[in-house]
Amino acid sequence: MSDEPSDATATAPAEVERGRGFAARWSAFRDREFSTVVVMSLGVLVFPVVFNSLLDGYNQLATLMLIWGIFAVGFDILLGYTGLLSFGHAVFWGGAAYVAGIFSASVSSDPLLVILAGTGFAVLLSVIVGSLSLRRGGIYFAILTLTFGQMAFYLATSPLAFLTNGENGFTSVDIGPLFGVLDLHQPLPGAFGMLPGNTLYLFVGVLAVAAVAAANRILHSPYGIVFRAIRENERRAEFVGLNVWRYKLMAFVISAAFAGVAGSLFTIEGNYVPLDSLYWTTSGEVVIMTALGGVGSLFGPLLGAGVYLYIEFIVSGMEVIGPFWHLILGAVFVLVIVLFPAGIWGGVEAARDALAGGED
Repeated sequence: MSDEPSDATATAPAEVERGRGFAARWSAFRDREFSTVVVMSLGVLVFPVVFNSLLDGYNQLATLMLIWGIFAVGFDILLGYTGLLSFGHAVFWGGAAYVAGIFSASVSSDPLLVILAGTGFAVLLSVIVGSLSLRRGGIYFAILTLTFGQMAFYLATSPLAFLTNGENGFTSVDIGPLFGVLDLHQPLPGAFGMLPGNTLYLFVGVLAVAAVAAANRILHSPYGIVFRAIRENERRAEFVGLNVWRYKLMAFVISAAFAGVAGSLFTIEGNYVPLDSLYWTTSGEVVIMTALGGVGSLFGPLLGAGVYLYIEFIVSGMEVIGPFWHLILGAVFVLVIVLFPAGIWGGVEAARDALAGGED
């Protein structure tokens, strides 16, 4: 009997090696900041074309998806990469939205200054909320953040109603033109009208690309490595001399900054701040979006936000199944988590790996 290996046995190691080579090349490409910016930019440009023509979408919803995507990407830095579950992030989203609206009506209507005001408030508030909430861990941390969120909701409802307009929401938002020239709520001027979306969509798209690039830079920095270490084993991170509390607070503040940008954009997009932006269900929505898209992934939360809002705004308007959109959302969530525990993006990566293996 011959001892020479068969062709299948001889080629198997080579196929495995090629598969590993593809995965390594893809990981190297994906992890580059420039590659992330290119992929996200192409996605922002192509998305409204596909969304409007194939999925019965519209520009306003596409813009909302990007805004909520920014919120979810920032939230995932806290949940997916640091391992901290907050049920009170509505306080930063809604707080920034209110401050942005009040700032636009009382100080300046410049969109960039409005975003800066809302984000600055969210960052300052997160230092206070984080310093107090992070004194406890686990479920107690989640409950403390939820409590702060509900306190803010109560303050906006009654004690601060002279600023927030109470249950009616803040309706005096005044957003001026960008750079004093571009009206964000009008179509793109001149030759730029050939681009998909409108002025507001591209403005939000640029900020979404910047947010994803910033998140990618943070997660591949020494801070990101420490965040992962804390998520994996907090006690071991302490043993090697890391100030775990300080890093957790930094993750909390960074996440709140993303929420502040998104909340400010939410005000600019809608010219209105609803009281529900501070309610605990808003915090629950971003948790669902992040888990649905893929906890611990860069692009997953964007997909999760898109799927959630598509079901809420498009499926809910369908004649037969529309009234049952909450049930459909729950079924989609359960199906995704059962089939792809790593979320939608985990399923995308699994399909990519399977195709790469099949091609090799």
